[in-house]
Amino acid sequence: MAKKNEEILRKPEWLKIKLNTNENYIGLKKMMRAENLHTVCEEARCPNIHECWADRRTATFMILGSVCTRACRFCAIKTGLPSEVDWDEPRRVAESVQKMDLKHAVITTVARDDLRDGGAAVYAETIRKIRELNPYTTVEVLPFDFNGNKENIKTLMDARPDILNHNIETVERLTKRVRAKAKYRRSLEMLRYCKELQPDIPTKSSIMIGLGETHEEILQTMDDLLEHGVDILTIGQYLQPTRKHLTVKKYYTPLEFGKLRKIAMEKGFKHCQAGPMVRSSYHADEQVNAAARRRQEEGDKIRQGE
Repeated sequence: MAKKNEEILRKPEWLKIKLNTNENYIGLKKMMRAENLHTVCEEARCPNIHECWADRRTATFMILGSVCTRACRFCAIKTGLPSEVDWDEPRRVAESVQKMDLKHAVITTVARDDLRDGGAAVYAETIRKIRELNPYTTVEVLPFDFNGNKENIKTLMDARPDILNHNIETVERLTKRVRAKAKYRRSLEMLRYCKELQPDIPTKSSIMIGLGETHEEILQTMDDLLEHGVDILTIGQYLQPTRKHLTVKKYYTPLEFGKLRKIAMEKGFKHCQAGPMVRSSYHADEQVNAAARRRQEEGDKIRQGE
């Protein structure tokens, strides 16, 4: 939250977005309301919603309701007591993926600390239902940390998503201030455990910058993620959703993002997307394809050396 007399940084020109409410955008919005579905695009006030909905016709579904049990200081999603579990939601999500003819579907969720399994069973059923109706659609999941409960994490991973995405969000020093209830090391352990359960499934994480982190801390976060088996990294600019949320400490330039991407690739990530408007599910289909290509290339090199 902005303090009294605290200077609010003005958004630079490269963060100005073009609004596009064409037929794709309007059609997707109507479909989400008709099916009583939620998207993180809307609930988290994603700046890319017009590009994704209007131009690319993609969306990130948010299951298990629209109310979160946590109150992270960077996030615009409503906090409170969530609704009861809707067991018909997996079917509706799968049918919407079919109607949208998605090649790649991203499924995220609010934190459900109120549920014994954290919503893992509904999550897994959503993956299965999507596969039943859309056998050629790849599925990416973006869960919360399940409070580190390995049984719940295993329930999700047993459904074999095509990619597991869990966001570290920020550097270790700022985690307590930025992320409610979440812990930096717990997120790393979750990523490591997911890779241990399903070594062939790519893992992915994201970091927001502009919250007061140092360059050295960004590099250390990269190293920590690599040490815990993460394949794909996304880096984006933190944007303050409302005046009640954390203020932006720095706007990074596109050039600075480009340098961070170069460093990430040199360190060993299979793919890195970095830019002012990048979010964890931004152009997610391209990220998966790029990581798969790099894995194939590495495999070819190993075989050629045998």
